[in-house]
Amino acid sequence: MKKRVFTLVACLVVSGLVLTACGPKPAEAPALTAVPTEASTTILAADPTEEPTEEPTQEPTEESVVTLTIWADDTRAPILSRIGQEFTAQYGVNVVVEMQSELGDIRDQLRTAGPAGEGPDIIVGPNDWLGQLVSNGLLASIDLDLSGKKDQFLEAALQAFTAEGKLYGMPYATENVAFVRNTDFVPEAPETWDEVREIAAQLEGEGKVQQGYVIQSGPGDTYHFFPILTAFGGSIFGLDAEGNYNPDDVRLDSAGSLAAAEWLDTMVKEGHLQASVDWDTMHAMFGNRQAAMFITGPWSLSQIKESGVPYAISNLPAGPAGAGQPFLGVQAFMVSAFSHDIVLAQTFLTEFVATKEVILELYQDGQRPPAFLPALEEVTDPDMVAFGEAGRNGIPMPSFAAMSNVWSACNDALTLISNQQAQPVETFTNAATQVRTAMTVGQ
Repeated sequence: MKKRVFTLVACLVVSGLVLTACGPKPAEAPALTAVPTEASTTILAADPTEEPTEEPTQEPTEESVVTLTIWADDTRAPILSRIGQEFTAQYGVNVVVEMQSELGDIRDQLRTAGPAGEGPDIIVGPNDWLGQLVSNGLLASIDLDLSGKKDQFLEAALQAFTAEGKLYGMPYATENVAFVRNTDFVPEAPETWDEVREIAAQLEGEGKVQQGYVIQSGPGDTYHFFPILTAFGGSIFGLDAEGNYNPDDVRLDSAGSLAAAEWLDTMVKEGHLQASVDWDTMHAMFGNRQAAMFITGPWSLSQIKESGVPYAISNLPAGPAGAGQPFLGVQAFMVSAFSHDIVLAQTFLTEFVATKEVILELYQDGQRPPAFLPALEEVTDPDMVAFGEAGRNGIPMPSFAAMSNVWSACNDALTLISNQQAQPVETFTNAATQVRTAMTVGQ
């Protein structure tokens, strides 16, 4: 703790000197105050006061006020407000948390507010923003070693926020899908996707369920299909020697990807999967005992529990290429390239947020497995542990700037197969061509 206090105090002293020497005149807006946008709500503007031990020699000036502004969505803003108050109480730094109405607003508004000097110092968001934010010059890189704490973070989570050898976010939580089943119908977790197909056929034949296995098919959902794709040896992109996605190595038309497409086509042709099943329908079918198995993430737990269906969460089934790999979504704190005090913002994250106590507080409200290992070891909830186990072999979602077009091509391919409007090999081959074009134009 002494080392942490010393580092923060040193940082605050430096910040104070910079503000005094370079800060605006009193008539101007304070350099560290962010102006809320129409879509934001200020949750906290802490300004603690303490009884002075002696008469101050002069009134505090506007330049002496140090403030950190954080943009977060409505899920995380209240948590960060409490944490911000704790930080303010210990170090006298104002923490302003501005709640954006939608998560995507944080990314979109940073583009205009940041360069105008009206943006935040820190934002909170997922790793699939990274490509766009970095390519637009909106993020500041941070210390690769995270002030000596790098080894205390999940390696895959750090990789998710690494671009061209630089770290652009401090991860705090992960999320991924796992295999969920109704234990009345499926007592033991199936080990392979072929076994899933066999169980589905049996349950449907006995009239116990409408669908043994259900997947979102209309529109197609690449995110939930990815563990099947990887189990058959497929992928969207190949990886380079350092484990990063290679934008020039599109794998949608590889042998493994085509095999996964044919598996999906067979499931539809045999009547085990229905077309035009959206996200709500998929969950309703499981909750109404019309479906016995599906893939989902921790965001569905409350809905599953409310349904009263007896359930179990397990690792994703394997295929010819081994265990299916889910996409690993990572939530992190990122520092704006336009922050008025990048050093202080980073110090706030590595010295104060990156502690077991704070990360566990974020976990308790967010219900996502921590990316900070000392906190992860404290998690005992069996569902969270199961999701964490299912994500141990997960890989970060690609974050190239052109990913919106990539997802569109992949989703369209899955929709065409589910609706039996095109042959699987032809469909995935065409999708691969679209992805290559998108990457060529988008990079």
